[in-house]
Amino acid sequence: MRHRLARTAVALTLAMSLGAAGFLSGPSSAQAAPNAREIMEKVATTRKLDGSEAVIKMTIFNEKGQARERKITMASKLYDGGKTEKRIYRFLSPADVQGTGVLVFDHDNAADDVWIYLPALRKTRRIVSSQRSQSFMGSEFSYADLNIPSIDDYEYTVAKEEAVDGEPCWVIDVAPKSKDIAEGEGYSKKTYWISKKTYSLRKGVFYDLKGNLLKELIAKDVKLLDPKKNRYRAMRMEMVNKQNGRRSVFESEKMTVAPDTKDEYFTTRYLERN
Repeated sequence: MRHRLARTAVALTLAMSLGAAGFLSGPSSAQAAPNAREIMEKVATTRKLDGSEAVIKMTIFNEKGQARERKITMASKLYDGGKTEKRIYRFLSPADVQGTGVLVFDHDNAADDVWIYLPALRKTRRIVSSQRSQSFMGSEFSYADLNIPSIDDYEYTVAKEEAVDGEPCWVIDVAPKSKDIAEGEGYSKKTYWISKKTYSLRKGVFYDLKGNLLKELIAKDVKLLDPKKNRYRAMRMEMVNKQNGRRSVFESEKMTVAPDTKDEYFTTRYLERN
């Protein structure tokens, strides 16, 4: 009897010890940082607006610092339950690009569809996935830079934590899973600084196919555009080419959340309108 009571006491003591340990460790586990893939999935969601309309100024600086400005209108809208974001860009000025349009179907887990309309040729051309590394209208941004890549095409690693302009960030290394993905996008690796507060991109560095530093992206003036869904967008994006000294800046002069944006905008027929 005494032996049974002793064993029971030991068991109770052990159970209480384990329970206390679980109680003490519980909050820390609950507050554990998400893994790298979870962070990037959240980033992809956080930037999506049900619909939007904007006026954008794109400034292209050559290696001597001389600038060319282009004015663009942009509209976007989510489809397929948010799995596809359709966007259309139309150039308003200067005269040599006026009327040029770009239509994008940005898919979550499939190759993006991109068409460009050139008014001088009165022709719409499709950009295939292997051409995503091409420059967007002479800027240092590529077509790939403007889209959200398929999450499943990459491996993600949290490299460290570091602040950008005082904003605590996770630093995420992003590596393509195959040679074809790398060559289509033009990068052997990317590193992103992701805000812990807003899950928005604050900085990025991009490496060419030989592993050399190619470009650096800085995001500024990140705004909460849809408080109900916690949707953020950077109002200023600057891409600096570290190899040729050129840089390009996208500035949103006007950005409106517009879930009722017209569906007709996102067609090749509308793209070709003058």
